[in-house]
Amino acid sequence: MKIGFKLLVNDRGKFAALLVGITFAAFLMVMMTSMFAGILIRSSATILNVGAPVWVLDPAVNTPVSSIPMPDYVLDAVRSLPGVQYAVPLYSGGAQVKLRNGTYQAVSVIGLDDTSLYGRPELVSGKIDDIFAENAFIVVDDAEFVKLGNPTIGTRFELNDHLGVVTGIARVSTAGLFGVPTLYTTYTRAITYIPSTRFTISYILVQPKNSGAIARIKQQVASLGYQALTENEFIDKVSTFYKYQTGMGINVLLMTVISFIVGLSISGQTFYTFILENLEKFGALKAIGAKGHELVLMILFQATLTAMTGFGLGVGLAALIITLARLRLPDYAAMITYTNIGLAFVMVVLIAAISSYIGVRKVIRIEPFDIFRS
Repeated sequence: MKIGFKLLVNDRGKFAALLVGITFAAFLMVMMTSMFAGILIRSSATILNVGAPVWVLDPAVNTPVSSIPMPDYVLDAVRSLPGVQYAVPLYSGGAQVKLRNGTYQAVSVIGLDDTSLYGRPELVSGKIDDIFAENAFIVVDDAEFVKLGNPTIGTRFELNDHLGVVTGIARVSTAGLFGVPTLYTTYTRAITYIPSTRFTISYILVQPKNSGAIARIKQQVASLGYQALTENEFIDKVSTFYKYQTGMGINVLLMTVISFIVGLSISGQTFYTFILENLEKFGALKAIGAKGHELVLMILFQATLTAMTGFGLGVGLAALIITLARLRLPDYAAMITYTNIGLAFVMVVLIAAISSYIGVRKVIRIEPFDIFRS
């Protein structure tokens, strides 16, 4: 192994070329999958921030922002189901607000149940009870906060010719996907201020009495013609929509495959050239008693060392770029997950396996007689 290591790093140019190929491939794969992971997480921001264990919705809903209003009788029916501890309505919609400087800004409005305020965000400024004050709204302090002019407690704006007053500043775990600020208010105020159809309930948030009651709740809600999903099931539904019913999933898959092919072509060609240039040394080792499997292990060691080093550099570079991008671009959605790293690791191992296979075939066939004769 020591001899294999010295052979590998002795030619710094070839070693650097191998590292660059695998590093670049790992970097591209992690970057592409991380951007997609960030988009998927932000697409479920409303679900994550509200945190309800069970959501009742129209079966045609694919994303939280494209809610289909439900009639009031569905809320009454859900509340009467066995196994339901309580159920509350949630309004989710979009609107235009007019700021004090005269500009208009699109916003996302979340209307919380007036009685319980279930799903309310964590406040960093103000009191939650102030949401019941006249014209009161809570503003989420996220990457889109500046688009509202960095409002403070008491800042005023107009929403559909209605006065709005900021009574609280909140923070949430996940920012939204579409680059618009988020406002929280009461359910009654939301449906009063924002024009809507005759049905106004976007979602029904259900707190089951226990986890065993969820399956029965789903069946009974389905008999009403609607769908009950747990938080994770709703998130999976949103992710499935973006993966398979939009172009994003295919585009990310293609770019990941292209990154794999680029890394494989660079690393495979460079490693094969490295084997050819050191063929005499491998023949000499075989002549002095090295077994075939020992030479194979040496090549596998060289390929593994190069692949793992390049993988680490690629992931580190991707993490650095994402960190710097977030500092400069608050809306940047990329997020490295264990799944992304695992996928990149598997593909890098596959690159190393194919590259080493090319070298192994060449070294196994070598005969010491041919080397010394030449």
